[in-house]
Amino acid sequence: MSKLEVADIFRSFAPAWCKANAGHIGLEQLKVISAIDRCRRAQMGGHVLRCDKCETVQIAYNSCRNRHCPKCQASAVKRWLEARQADVLPVEYFHVVFTLPAPIADIAYQNKAIVYNILFKAAAETLLTIGADSKHLGAKLGFTAVLHTWGSALTHHPHVHCIIPGGGLSADKTKWVRCRAGFFLPVRVLSRLFRRLFLEKLTQAYNSGELQFYSRHAALVEPSKFKEYIAPVRKIDWVVYAKRPFAGPRSVLAYLSRYTHRVAIANSRLLAADEKKVTFTWKDYRKAYSERPGTLTLDKPEFIRRFLLHVLPDGFHRIRHYGMLANTTRAASVALARELLCVPEPAPSTEQNEKEVVPVFVCRTCGEPMKLIEVFECFYEARAPPIEKQSYR
Repeated sequence: MSKLEVADIFRSFAPAWCKANAGHIGLEQLKVISAIDRCRRAQMGGHVLRCDKCETVQIAYNSCRNRHCPKCQASAVKRWLEARQADVLPVEYFHVVFTLPAPIADIAYQNKAIVYNILFKAAAETLLTIGADSKHLGAKLGFTAVLHTWGSALTHHPHVHCIIPGGGLSADKTKWVRCRAGFFLPVRVLSRLFRRLFLEKLTQAYNSGELQFYSRHAALVEPSKFKEYIAPVRKIDWVVYAKRPFAGPRSVLAYLSRYTHRVAIANSRLLAADEKKVTFTWKDYRKAYSERPGTLTLDKPEFIRRFLLHVLPDGFHRIRHYGMLANTTRAASVALARELLCVPEPAPSTEQNEKEVVPVFVCRTCGEPMKLIEVFECFYEARAPPIEKQSYR
């Protein structure tokens, strides 16, 4: 029995949903629907493989490689983690989460690219500022930030996960400054600075006319209404959550793999679907830990709507690196950190060399290498012929 997939739900109901919501669906969302629908099907093209030992013939269809597709993330995670192996340092690692309050999340949904960028910048500036403060750590930090926009129930819940080594380079780059064992930075201080920096940047974007408002938030185009709307969030505590340190550097990459390329819902969470409803597993974080796991059932239109809430703007980077792990300085900074920590550069492992000679295609029957014997291209449905021009004589 085949497992239920998001693609199955899209194929059965997405055409009717798109027709019912025509004019209210963005181009990025339509592309995601099409990609997930076509993924690993004949429309995407593929190749034919043959095993010389048992003469088994297999047909493999191409993947859509869309970053929102649940089936296409495993290989992307593997490639990304292999590139990050050399960046892991033998120190404690911490996980800090910056979350937007609900009123700001509503603005973010109508201005995804702008507000998500502000979220990244405010979170990064907060960590770098507090980390460099001599009252706390007095060092230049480096970290990887990953944007998630969903909650367990597929609701819109923008937040950034930051994976951070427990220390950093001193200002003069002559020593490695370690944080206290089991403690990174004070969460209350991070929360207040994050709130101030985010609201400052959001106000700047509003004053420069970058933000747009629709539907029930249309009145926010008036400065007085906007000021009134964000006034309450200036007084509440914004959620900045610091988890306990990892068990060790090796566990960091395994942990990262669960966050970097995650999509709104994995196929493994889907339990059942009929003509009208979809049931999947979820966790209610408002309850005690032992009571959190449960199941949630949504109407198919609502499930599709919630899934598409989390389609990112085209070209938006949801994984970013900051501080000493920024792309432009990472190699030099990590090498210096290893030198100050008296840790040698990681030598190329024999495992990596072995991986290079492992066959790409393996027979499912006998496990022997398979040969590529045929490639077939993707095909597109024929479009209607052009309308002939009418002559008006």
